[in-house]
Amino acid sequence: MRISKKKKAIEILNILKQLYPTATCSLNYDTPLQLLVATILSAQCTDERVNKVTPALFKRFPDAQSFAQADREEIENLIRSTGFYRNKAKNIQNACIRIVNDFDGQVPQTMTELLTLAGVARKTANVVLAHAFGIIEGVTVDTHVKRLSNRLGLTKHSNPIQIEKDLMKLLPQPEWENFSISIIYHGRAVCNARKPRCPECTLSHLCPSFIS
Repeated sequence: MRISKKKKAIEILNILKQLYPTATCSLNYDTPLQLLVATILSAQCTDERVNKVTPALFKRFPDAQSFAQADREEIENLIRSTGFYRNKAKNIQNACIRIVNDFDGQVPQTMTELLTLAGVARKTANVVLAHAFGIIEGVTVDTHVKRLSNRLGLTKHSNPIQIEKDLMKLLPQPEWENFSISIIYHGRAVCNARKPRCPECTLSHLCPSFIS
């Protein structure tokens, strides 16, 4: 008997939570600003690489004021290995300038305000709100969430905003970030982009993309 897409999404969520009970944000940070910067750096880059770069970066620039006043070339040199480093340095510095000028040096705690910061789209804002402030505003859609949500038949869209809307309709709000984090872990561990390990996957009975 076919189950509804909503029931399937909740079953997927429950299985993932059992598989990855301690799943959490893979980026290392101590403050909301550090999480914001690390998430900006994670675009087109692995969290593992970001975590190698940020200790020296955060030691040199411990707060928004220091980033805002920095020589941008110094930021670029410290983040070079994360890729697209010039654009990332520009966004980090401009975001910090706005945080200093408009938000008293503190990372804002609303989606609307976060989206006014350079380099911040809904993915970054959702990560910061959920993990720095415990505010569940939406579903974080990264490349893993995008790929697996399509493979599992939870969405037919490729646009992250539309994927997020689809997932928000299927999942209870308190679980939105849990779903994102758990499915990211599953994407890394089992549902590889190039060679998914379908025969080993505990979601195979729910997956229309299953390859035997």
